[in-house]
Amino acid sequence: MPRRMSDDEWDEDAEWGEDEDDNEPTVACPYCGRQILEDSPRCPYCERYISAEDAPPSRKPWWLLLGALACLYVVYRWVTG
Repeated sequence: MPRRMSDDEWDEDAEWGEDEDDNEPTVACPYCGRQILEDSPRCPYCERYISAEDAPPSRKPWWLLLGALACLYVVYRWVTG
């Protein structure tokens, strides 16, 4: 028959089984101010990237792509005649 745990043993086990994340260093998010893990690249609350290095590359402006296509078309027309 299994042994029944006393209240003292139960409290010790409850303290031992707490999240290990409590020991990791945290910092305040520069945007929303909530505490996040220090090495987190993105805030889990406001979902903004902490630094520009961590952010994904931004899309090129539409006018830049349109200008490049126009230049290619001009070169194509010049070469073909």
